[in-house]
Amino acid sequence: MGLVTSNISISLDGFVAGPNQSLENPIGEGGMRLHQWAFATERWQAEHGRGGGERNADSEVVDAVVADVGAYVMGRNMFGPGRGEWDLEWSGWWGDDPPYHVPVFVLTHHAREPLVMQGGTTFNFVTDGIESALLQAKASAGDQNVEIPGGAETIRQYLRAGLLDQLWLHIVPILLGSGERLLENVGDPVLEPIEAIASPAVTHIKYRIVRG
Repeated sequence: MGLVTSNISISLDGFVAGPNQSLENPIGEGGMRLHQWAFATERWQAEHGRGGGERNADSEVVDAVVADVGAYVMGRNMFGPGRGEWDLEWSGWWGDDPPYHVPVFVLTHHAREPLVMQGGTTFNFVTDGIESALLQAKASAGDQNVEIPGGAETIRQYLRAGLLDQLWLHIVPILLGSGERLLENVGDPVLEPIEAIASPAVTHIKYRIVRG
């Protein structure tokens, strides 16, 4: 059985999104600055059907993040900006070939039929909670990992429930000042650092979440 993992970029002052998130600016004001380190890598460019990019320590981290993922669980806010009943024309932010290429389980309060995309991605919509979504994801992933990519509240729910095994923070040396914090209202988990990799753009720290 694989691990339940999460990785996310975070500012020095603890924000994973800037203020005033919107359809036009889903990561909030200044939020895109958190991800410039990843956009510059060869692996990210390849995952999004492009060429170029740098091959460096950050690219190796992106390789490691996606290397053994068999399924994803994400919140509805990460899948799209809508609330309430589904706009069935909406199929995510990523176009016809999303970068996941494995089953994705989307947490929602509103039922929707599975959405089959190009490249092996199928979005499955789960209405009965985080535990159910995780069980379905584990069944799909087999011996591979289940990744919880976001959004922040979804990661907080899994961390708070003691269902996350590993958290990889990509700490970007910027200050956002306000926005959405990651590590609040998550209880008192014990995070044991097991790996640290630094580059000029970001410091990657991988934590094992210690069970009591």
